[in-house]
Amino acid sequence: MNIDRQTRLAIVNVVCGLCIAAMVGALMKYLTDSMSVFQITWLRFLGQTMLFLPITLWIVGADTFKPSRPALQIVRGLTLSGATLAFVAGARTTDFADAIAILYAYPFLLTVIAVLFLGERVRLSCWISVAGGFIGVLLVMRPQFDYVDIGALWVFASAVIVSSQMAINRRLGSLSHPVVTIFLGGLVATLSLSIFVPFYWSMIPSELIGIILLMIVLGAVSQSLLVYGFSHTEASTLAPFTYFEIVAAVIIGFMMFGTVPDWISAGGIILIIGCGMAVARSVNDGRTVRQGARF
Repeated sequence: MNIDRQTRLAIVNVVCGLCIAAMVGALMKYLTDSMSVFQITWLRFLGQTMLFLPITLWIVGADTFKPSRPALQIVRGLTLSGATLAFVAGARTTDFADAIAILYAYPFLLTVIAVLFLGERVRLSCWISVAGGFIGVLLVMRPQFDYVDIGALWVFASAVIVSSQMAINRRLGSLSHPVVTIFLGGLVATLSLSIFVPFYWSMIPSELIGIILLMIVLGAVSQSLLVYGFSHTEASTLAPFTYFEIVAAVIIGFMMFGTVPDWISAGGIILIIGCGMAVARSVNDGRTVRQGARF
């Protein structure tokens, strides 16, 4: 298969963007030792909003604040803050690679949502891949009757919210510029979290300021790379490469936290990646993550 230069560049951008996103998630997990989940998430989106404001105004102009379907943009922003809160809360007590793997239940959940609520049809082979993906998630989560891993449940809740967010992205389609969607999502998330932050605020240790700034800058870079990638190439082409984030999470988890998935989790991760790639090829829908930022 011949891949043109634009597609190759888009693949590189998406792979780099998601690997950086994994680093951002790891930094957020690291910060939970000293700061509240609400405070970390609020700072994350406040920084993103401030960085994207001039970029969005430069690209789109005054139409930035006159988007199509504003109510849907608000709902998307709320799902953004909710998904990130749930992920950070879960990653605080869950091995990082496992947390990222569980998060990747969202493509399978999105397929179910697309069939039940968006009226889409999928082939039997896709349903088999969805079932296999959920088995992989269960292998990573390993639910037990005598012990409930609250952290894993929080991350799975994040995956549920992310799948809803991606379904909203499908509804938004090409009605708004991707940069506008990312900016407004960050703005709504910041405003919604501002209600709760005063109750969970604590003094920020001076030694963490650099890490917080790094988290914000890397988050903005990640979003920019993903926007470029998904704006120039069909998501069905890029979807198989998104699973590099799980590989990056395994490496980052070992380097930052000294954790490595055991053989059961590793088997689950392999199953999630394989079935996720099969679902991506089966569904073949370019709108799924085109406007793309999860968090």
